[in-house]
Amino acid sequence: MIQTVGVLDHPKIPATGAVADEISTALREWGVLSYRAKTWDTPALEAIMPRVDLIVVLGGDGSTLRAARVAAPHGVPVTSVNMGRLGFLSEMTPANWREALPRMIAGDYWTEARIMIRAEAFREATLLSAHEALNDVVVSRGTLARIVRVEAHVDGSALTTYACDGLIVATPTGSTAYALAAGGPILPPTLQNFVLVPIAPHLSLDRPVVLSQGSTVEIVVHTDHQAILTTDGQNETVLKDGDRVIVKASQHVALFARVQPPSYFYRTLMSRLKGEGCD
Repeated sequence: MIQTVGVLDHPKIPATGAVADEISTALREWGVLSYRAKTWDTPALEAIMPRVDLIVVLGGDGSTLRAARVAAPHGVPVTSVNMGRLGFLSEMTPANWREALPRMIAGDYWTEARIMIRAEAFREATLLSAHEALNDVVVSRGTLARIVRVEAHVDGSALTTYACDGLIVATPTGSTAYALAAGGPILPPTLQNFVLVPIAPHLSLDRPVVLSQGSTVEIVVHTDHQAILTTDGQNETVLKDGDRVIVKASQHVALFARVQPPSYFYRTLMSRLKGEGCD
């Protein structure tokens, strides 16, 4: 049974604050202690994680990604009320949370585990940055509309050198995000594989590659200007010629509390691809 809940609203979507107020009031009526925070306030999120049994996110997939990354090291499951555009990760809507959330509080839910990835950027032996992602890691060209060459190695062996706008390393969760838009395959969320998807490849390998579980990817940048590393579209590191990015599975997994049956993924996928439920 859930005894303590963190309720997170979006600082730039006022409507999420109103729904968060309603959820906090309902939790109090149900005898459940709750804490409030903003999804973009990482220190506040870190402070409440050791105290809660469940995180409820009000917002879109970006908000859910932020919360899940912070919650993962603490083993706290996340659920979300979709108040964004797509809601691939969401479990509830403003119209049905009063039916779904009491079930979770009573312990009538299952936990879905999704792999995360860790990206470390190096300039020679110097660590430039290290970030974890639930969706994807992207090495791409900078502000100039010029291709970069990215040399990809898998488990220590050379795969190929892409001439492209960028290269996406996506988790199954990220396979329905940027990787899908770039022509990648759709992977069920509980798989343990990565997928490599080039962005606008030019005279180089133009097919996505699905990697086996536990693979490590090394990306070496070749450019006469600059490139950029981004993780989940929310963290950015500027890269120069010769810089390396090492991508591997994180030791943490993101946990999602679900009341829908496991087949929810395909139903949600098809509704989103048809444009249903979008703003």
